Amino acid sequence: MRHFFSALLLSMLCAVGVAQQQMKEEPIKNPMLWADVPDPDVIRVGDTFYLVSTTMHLMPGAPVMASKDLKNWETVGYIFDKLTDSPKYDLAFSLPLEDQKGEGVGTVYGRGQWATSLKYHDGKFWALLAPNEQGSMGDTYIFTAPKAEGPWTIHTRLRHFHDATLFFDDDGTPYIFFGTGEMCQLTRDLKSVVEGSLRHYFQREEEERGLLEGTRVIKHRGTYYAMLISQAYGGGLNRREVCYRTKDLNGKWEKNVILESPFGGFSHLAQGTIVDTEEGDWYGIMFQDRNGVGRVLTLSPVRWIDGWPMLGDESYRVPDIMRPYKTGQPTKKIVLSDEFDDTKLALHWQWNHNPVDNAWSLTERPGFMRLKTSRVVPNLYLAPNTLTQRMEGPACSGYICMDLSKMKDGDCAGLSAFNGDSGVLTVKKNGKKWTLEMSEQNVTLTEREKAVTKVDEKVIETIDLTTLLNAKQPKIWLRLDGDFRPNGRRGGNDAANFYYSLDGEQWTQIGTKNYRMIFDYRRFFMGTKFGIFNYATKKVGGHVDVEYFKYSCEEK
Repeated sequence: MRHFFSALLLSMLCAVGVAQQQMKEEPIKNPMLWADVPDPDVIRVGDTFYLVSTTMHLMPGAPVMASKDLKNWETVGYIFDKLTDSPKYDLAFSLPLEDQKGEGVGTVYGRGQWATSLKYHDGKFWALLAPNEQGSMGDTYIFTAPKAEGPWTIHTRLRHFHDATLFFDDDGTPYIFFGTGEMCQLTRDLKSVVEGSLRHYFQREEEERGLLEGTRVIKHRGTYYAMLISQAYGGGLNRREVCYRTKDLNGKWEKNVILESPFGGFSHLAQGTIVDTEEGDWYGIMFQDRNGVGRVLTLSPVRWIDGWPMLGDESYRVPDIMRPYKTGQPTKKIVLSDEFDDTKLALHWQWNHNPVDNAWSLTERPGFMRLKTSRVVPNLYLAPNTLTQRMEGPACSGYICMDLSKMKDGDCAGLSAFNGDSGVLTVKKNGKKWTLEMSEQNVTLTEREKAVTKVDEKVIETIDLTTLLNAKQPKIWLRLDGDFRPNGRRGGNDAANFYYSLDGEQWTQIGTKNYRMIFDYRRFFMGTKFGIFNYATKKVGGHVDVEYFKYSCEEK
C-alpha cells in the first residue's frame, strides 16, 4: 500500500510539473513570423504543418517551412533550385537597355515565383505556382514530391492562372481556383484543363472595387470554402478577407467577411488560409504589410459561427498573443547565423536571381563562403551571386567577417540592406588602395521588362582603409542593424544603421543614421534583405572569403 501511495504522489508531482511547464511556455506572439513571408499557404500532414511563401526573384525559390506547434518554423526545402525559361533569371544582360536585343532583356525583380499553392493528395505533395510574367514565362507549374523536403519534380505546365490554388475534391477530382472568382477542372492526371469547365463561380459585387485574389480553397463538413483577399478601400471598407461557400461546386456561392482587422499599429490585413489541428481546432494564418520589413504573418484562432470560419478573438480582431498549440517543441528559426562550415549552402540563404554556380564555393576554403567575380557589371543590381537572408522585427542585427586579400582592381564587396532602395556598405579595391563607402542606392526598372535603366548612388561617407588594414591578411567586419518597431507615425521605424570594425570587437558607425528602408511593390515587391555581395567593375577573377554571418534578433 505504501508503494501505491508513493507512486500516486510521484504521479501527482509529475502532473504538477507538467502543468507548471505549460504555464511557463512562452505564448505565440503576433506577428507569428515578423519577416517577409507573403502569400502563405499552409497544410497539415499528420502532426506537422507545412507553409509555402513567395520569394519571387530569389533562388532557390518557393520555400517550404515546417512546424509542429505553429510557433517554431524552419525552412526544410525549396520547390525548385532555379527557373530557366529566360536569361532574365540569370541577370545575364548588363548592357544599357538600348544595346540589348531579344526576349531575354531585363530581370525578374518582383516577378518570378508568386503565390504557391501547397496540397497533399494520394500520398504525395503537390505545389502549383505561376510567375507573374507574359508569355511562356508566365506558365503555371505543377510540381510534385514524395515529401515536403523534396526532391520536387515538374509534373506539368499549363496556361497562366493568376494567384491560383490547387484543390482535390473528396473523390480526387482536381480543380484550379484563380483570379477573381474563376475556376476550372483538371484532368485526373493534372496534365490539362477539362474542356468547357472554365467558368466564374461568383461575380464580384459593386462594393468590391479592387481585385479579389490570393484564393485558397478547403472543404469542411461537406461545404466548399474559397477565401480571398479583398482590396476594397472605398465606402468605409478596409482590406479584408472574404469567404465564399457552397455545397455544390456548380451551384450558387454565398459570401461573408471573415476578417477585417487592423493590428499592431499597422493597417488592416488579409490573404492567407486556415488549417486544422489533429484535435480538430482551426487556426487562420494571414499576412500584413509592414513596410520595410515586408509582409509578416499573423496567427488567429478560427471560430466556426453559423458555418463560417470567423478569424480573430471574441472581438473579431487578430490577438496580440495566443497560447501555444503544442508545448515543449524545440526553438526553430527561419533566419540564422552561419559559420559556413558545411559543404552545402544552408536552407536559410537565397541568391538574388539564379547564381553562377562556379562562382561560389564552400569547399575551396573550408569554413568560408567564397564569392568569386564572374561577370563585369556596372552596379549591385546587376551583380550575380548576391547572397540574401530576410531581416526580422522588432529589431535585428547581422554582421560578416570578410577576407579581402584576393580582391582585384575595380572589385566591390560588402553588405547591404538590399531592396529597390538600398543602404550599402561597399569595400572597393582601386589599384593598391582600399576604401569603405556607405551609400544610398536607388534602382530604376522598366515596367514591362524590369530592365535596369539607372542606378542613382549617393555616397554618404568614405573611409580610406589602405593604412588601417593588415597588409598581409586584410580583413574587415561589416554590420547592419535593422529596427522595425512600430513608432505610431508611419507604422514602423524601418531604420537601418551601418557599422564597420577592424577587429570584430570595436564598432564604428558609418554613413546615414536611421536610413529609411521602404517597401515598393512596383520594383522588388519584397521586404528588405541582408545582402552579401562581390562583383567586378573592371575584370573578373577576384574573390572574397566570408568567414561567417552572425545574426541576432530582439525577442518580440
